[in-house]
Amino acid sequence: MSRLNPRQQEAVNYISGPLLVLAGAGSGKTSVITRKIAYLIQQCGIAARHIVAVTFTNKAAREMKERVGSLLRGKEGAGLTVSTFHNLGLNIIRKEHAHLGYKSGFSIFDEQDVKALLADIMQKEYQGDDGVDEVKNLIGAWKNDLILPEQALEKARNPREQTAAIVYLHYQRTLKAYNAVDFDDLILQPVKLFQDHPEVLQKWRNRVRYMLVDEYQDTNASQYLLVKLLVAERAQFTVVGDDDQSIYAWRGARPENLMQLKEDFPSLKVVMLEQNYRSTSRILKCANVLIANNPHVFEKQLWSEMGHGDEIRVIRCKNEEAECERIAMEILTEHLRSGRPYSDFAILYRGNYQAKLMELKLQHHQVPYRLSGGTSFFARQEVKDLMSYFRLLVNPDDDNAFLRVINVPRREIGSATLEKLGNYAGARQLSMFAACDELGLAEHLDARFVERLARFKHFIDRVRRACSEEEPIAALRQMIVDIDYENWLKQNSSTDKAAEYRMSNVWFLLDALKNTLERDEDGDMTIEQAIAKLVLRDMLERQQEEEDGAEGVQMMTLHASKGLEFPSVFIMGMEEEILPHRSSIEADTVEEERRLAYVGITRAKRNLAITFAARRKQYGEVIDCAPSRFLDELPAEDLQWEGLDDTPVEVKAVRGNSALADIRALLKR
Repeated sequence: MSRLNPRQQEAVNYISGPLLVLAGAGSGKTSVITRKIAYLIQQCGIAARHIVAVTFTNKAAREMKERVGSLLRGKEGAGLTVSTFHNLGLNIIRKEHAHLGYKSGFSIFDEQDVKALLADIMQKEYQGDDGVDEVKNLIGAWKNDLILPEQALEKARNPREQTAAIVYLHYQRTLKAYNAVDFDDLILQPVKLFQDHPEVLQKWRNRVRYMLVDEYQDTNASQYLLVKLLVAERAQFTVVGDDDQSIYAWRGARPENLMQLKEDFPSLKVVMLEQNYRSTSRILKCANVLIANNPHVFEKQLWSEMGHGDEIRVIRCKNEEAECERIAMEILTEHLRSGRPYSDFAILYRGNYQAKLMELKLQHHQVPYRLSGGTSFFARQEVKDLMSYFRLLVNPDDDNAFLRVINVPRREIGSATLEKLGNYAGARQLSMFAACDELGLAEHLDARFVERLARFKHFIDRVRRACSEEEPIAALRQMIVDIDYENWLKQNSSTDKAAEYRMSNVWFLLDALKNTLERDEDGDMTIEQAIAKLVLRDMLERQQEEEDGAEGVQMMTLHASKGLEFPSVFIMGMEEEILPHRSSIEADTVEEERRLAYVGITRAKRNLAITFAARRKQYGEVIDCAPSRFLDELPAEDLQWEGLDDTPVEVKAVRGNSALADIRALLKR
């Protein structure tokens, strides 16, 4: 989109105070943010190093950076910060670690590390780790609401919360001892730092002269406060958001932060972006009519110049199998008939469990597809192993990384030995790694185990020296060869081919580390910082980034579809208790589910089909399903219902098969 419309232009040019841009789906908000950054640098004389733009995903930050780069000339963009919230927090902690009581080179715990540590604490304290997920979620929610362990103990309303608060206390102490932070700390710690050290806050306020925040409706309490603390003095900021696309309440997001802005900054100006550049008018009308059932502080109506477009098809299917069969056949037929690429089509669903049957049907009809939310690259065993080696090199106090790699490959050091080492290290207030070659250890352990531990420690120390004295990537490559990791993979993989594939992931990881070092603009990034950056990227990109543009039908949850667009969209399972989800009906939070349906509808550019099943198998029995209430809320005149007639199933099957035979015959001519 080359030229901005009047509303977009107004949002770009307004810099005399705080600004909220309410940007509807497909209304070109990224263009507004990127043009505004260029405008601030080129027309308003604000140096790029004083501008900070934050968003939620690495992918969005990368795209924004690239688009801004194409608008700027020469070195105009030097020092510009375009990052995720968590990356911004990481940079603040990295620069101010001493104020927070951390040593440099701290590690970041990912979800699996956190669970392992919590399970360990619960095992010691309560002789069992039942409910570790619940405790993890409670601690995450407390951190998002800026509640520290002592406050959590005071606020605990029942035994469950009391237990979680005690575990939280131990957990934070242990993290500190490991010189580590978790994902939620990346926001919590900078906020607490700014609240406790006004002089540090002042320094950062002087650095951040203008701030831009994308996807503002997804901010939680601590992210809102981080922004507010940084911009409070000048009130020079632009936030862009859409209250109708707030679908992350379960992750702590607060759409009411949009209203809070008005109270905190009374001079706030609001600009509405209502022109949509993605969808037909009919799709937008359906989305508008549906979302009007939610209460609104700001009213907006999406409109488009893309023409009226086809009716929205609502297809009733006999059961879930017929539903998946129907979707697969529709896509195959359309592909064969018009030659449209499979990547034009997306299948969206409320829960990942709905994908399995859909996958089988697509495979059966040989329709290629891509599944979002599969195993992330960083969640693979071999990648986690190597990342733990890297983490231990960077931070010898990281007991978690030490425990993960001490027996990979096997070094004949059992859990009894490690427990004794742990107790000894605890008593001496050392990390387990540092305790490995202490003279006093011989009093607690058999000589051969003392020797094995010391040998491991000296090996890692040698690699660390090589990293600082030689070329670090070459030193790491040599380490992988020295531990004979390739052979270890062969012994622990089902086939040689699988081992080969896993080894290729190891080299890919090393390349990623090398690229991180080489892409550093200032040229002063250490190998430690590069590893810390990779650890963070791993956590932010749990979904593996596949090569863009690969051929195949896109399959993903409605949550994962946010921000994407497709020519043809199928939303499946539009039933009560699926969408809206049963838990939201019980908790009376159907408004969020309606926003989720709205997000799904507004992904479609030209064609939209919504399917539901009349009956569905659940826990071994077949139950009758009620169509979703959201279908009643759509404008009847724009819907074309199918599958309501009770044609005998055999007749339908014959019709379907003969239609397919006709198409195949057509192609053979």
